[in-house]
Amino acid sequence: MATTALPAGRRRFTRRTVVTIWTTLLAVSVGIAFLVPLWWTFISSLRPGAETFTYLNPLSWQTFFTLTPSLQNYAALLQTDLWRAILNSLFVSVVTVVAGLAVCATAAYGLSAFRFRGRGVLFSVVILSFLIPFDAIAIPLAAMFRDWHLQNTFLGLILPGIGNGMAIFLLRTFFLAIPEELVEAGRLDGLGWWGIFTRIYVPLSRPALIGAGLMLFLFQWQAYVWPLLMGTDNTHILGPVALANMQGQFHVDYGVLFAASMILVLIPLAIILGFQRYFIQSVSTTGLK
Repeated sequence: MATTALPAGRRRFTRRTVVTIWTTLLAVSVGIAFLVPLWWTFISSLRPGAETFTYLNPLSWQTFFTLTPSLQNYAALLQTDLWRAILNSLFVSVVTVVAGLAVCATAAYGLSAFRFRGRGVLFSVVILSFLIPFDAIAIPLAAMFRDWHLQNTFLGLILPGIGNGMAIFLLRTFFLAIPEELVEAGRLDGLGWWGIFTRIYVPLSRPALIGAGLMLFLFQWQAYVWPLLMGTDNTHILGPVALANMQGQFHVDYGVLFAASMILVLIPLAIILGFQRYFIQSVSTTGLK
């Protein structure tokens, strides 16, 4: 008995469907792999510290769920200096984003709109600047800042995060994609270089500015070595340092520690989810011209 062959269109549709299903399953698996540790940390923050590792061996449903959740660990955080550290981190991160975008956008504009001798070399230096780990230069830079009397000041905490090579690279790539016709039209209307930057480049680059701002925010929010070197008093302590200080030498309350970790994670996570559309758009246009 002869079999009826499927039309070529249906075969292609079937193959496309199979590929889509497997790609979706792979994406879901990777997402779950990243979500499981975060979920376990959240559940552990709702348990007493003594029960944190009780259900890890062997694994069971109680490892990832609890029938008696409690906010006691979060209430205990009110008696610590974590909240002041979180406010300090928010202040430092927000000021870094505002000042950093002004500096990085201006630098990216100069590297994209102006043609001058040595522009390629200068841009290569910018690329190399974000390839060098900041921790490698943190100690000598901290000694320099101490000589300038910037230790235990918010200015000392903010300054290193303002000039970010990755943000300059992202903004320059986006600026290069702006049509030359718009620039020429602006010149015909009597705009100078600063007017072209503020009236053409900046309004058209909102996704790239938001993406660069998110990078600057995360750079400051998760920084540990530099705040540890510069913010040594309680007035200028930042979130990651305050979190590390919660680990005592002989006793660690893991319930409170995980509750503090969740707060430090959820704040940037909420910001990223709120601006993810602009961030994805800015990254997707990188390299296009």
